[in-house]
Amino acid sequence: MYMTFSSEVRGEISGQISGSARRELVRQCFQEGGTVTNPIKSYHLAFNLPCKRADELVYTLRMFGLHPKTLAKNNQTVVYLKEADEISDVLKIMGANKSLLEFENKRVEKELRNTLNRQVNCESANINKIVTAAQSQIDAIRFISDEVGLNYLAKQLRDVARLRQEHDTASLTEIGEMLSPPLSKSGVNHRLRKICEIAEEMKRYKK
Repeated sequence: MYMTFSSEVRGEISGQISGSARRELVRQCFQEGGTVTNPIKSYHLAFNLPCKRADELVYTLRMFGLHPKTLAKNNQTVVYLKEADEISDVLKIMGANKSLLEFENKRVEKELRNTLNRQVNCESANINKIVTAAQSQIDAIRFISDEVGLNYLAKQLRDVARLRQEHDTASLTEIGEMLSPPLSKSGVNHRLRKICEIAEEMKRYKK
């Protein structure tokens, strides 16, 4: 049968020898109404208890330096924590060391996955931005070429325009390296921006 993370914790602490009264109270409360979400999904540990018992638990957790929150629900009180560090502390308090190790492993896995996703999203956004900018540049160059020909541009702009047309997927750095003499990325960007401005001015004049 599939074991949830909560049932794994409950099974582990059921065999614990009573330590301090405070630790024992936390263990008992978890056995009575505790749940903890698999950290791969979210960070959430809760105790669903009668109001008086919940008050005892809140006081005890605060004695351990934790910051539990409460929610009244169906004549019961839900005592919960949503910070990963504090959930780890509760597992440690209850003596659920194997579960604590599993929790931390899954936590690291989740944070690594989130970091990778953020990097991929950032790289995708940058790529989209570059592609959009390149297309705008190519459209501006094509417009000038169709209207008056690229010879209308000053030589330094004309050289960049032709390279952008011939190498539509090249980066600004790569275009700069193709020029003679080579030009910095910011220099290429400046010239392409000037070309776009010329195209916009021509469009306004044409209207």
